[in-house]
Amino acid sequence: MLEDKFASLLNTYEQNENGTSIIELLKKDWCLFSHPQMTIAQGQMLLGDVLDDGQLVRQNFMASEQYLSNRLGKWEELRKELMHKNRFFPETEVDLERLEELLSHISVGSIDLQTEWYRARTKVRDELFLQEEMSAPPSHLASHGRANPAGIPYLYLGSEVETAISEIRPHTGDQVCVATFSIPNNLTLVDLRAPRRSVSPFILEDEKDIGKMRSDLVFLERLGHELTRPVRQMAAAFDYTPSQYLCEFIKKSRYDGVLYSSSVSSGYNLALFEKAKARIGQMSHRKVNKVTVEISAEEN
Repeated sequence: MLEDKFASLLNTYEQNENGTSIIELLKKDWCLFSHPQMTIAQGQMLLGDVLDDGQLVRQNFMASEQYLSNRLGKWEELRKELMHKNRFFPETEVDLERLEELLSHISVGSIDLQTEWYRARTKVRDELFLQEEMSAPPSHLASHGRANPAGIPYLYLGSEVETAISEIRPHTGDQVCVATFSIPNNLTLVDLRAPRRSVSPFILEDEKDIGKMRSDLVFLERLGHELTRPVRQMAAAFDYTPSQYLCEFIKKSRYDGVLYSSSVSSGYNLALFEKAKARIGQMSHRKVNKVTVEISAEEN
């Protein structure tokens, strides 16, 4: 059975002397053989034992071109149109049926996640905020966010205290109020943190499905990047439009929220579409002792 699964997977690649090791490809495309202590040679030996063919796994391979899709290209067209041309009635068509299917492969239950989450606000007075002030803002005060359009509030939570504080872009010396939130274990969320680690080629039916998924994983990673990439505050009103469109579709597909990596910390975030599905707990004071800056040369 395992041999058959790997044989179907390898059928989505083609031998090519100008290619690279199949182990490197499986590691890059599917996060297989990705243990930090496993060498390419060890991976080849292991896969050779599974396939009972030690010579095949030492050949160079390339991904088969017959499974290429233009979904990523269509998304790039759509995001530009949403930002700069047509906001509510875009002309660019994307395969929403396929997108909904792809989301089902990276969905997770909240029962498999941590129970405590965090939200931070910069203090504007000596005492703690009221509990209702630490939740999502009321509709008339909700500004543009990564996931929500203005006027439609979502509840943003961080996986760690440091994540929640980093997301509010504090200054050194700021006083911060942090609230703990708990979420129920019956939520269904879309996890855009690391699609390649979430999708297994071995649960797909045949090599056609595997090949299509390998091509679409690039697309899913791009969607995750929409929610993670840094955005200038002055451009947020339109720069956030593609990620807001994506989250609106995720909400329409009956998910409770979306998980995405933080661009300012090592943790991750949860955008919850209905604030009532999280319960606030303890609140505490924190002080920001230091904020660091990392720079690079600007690309031309």
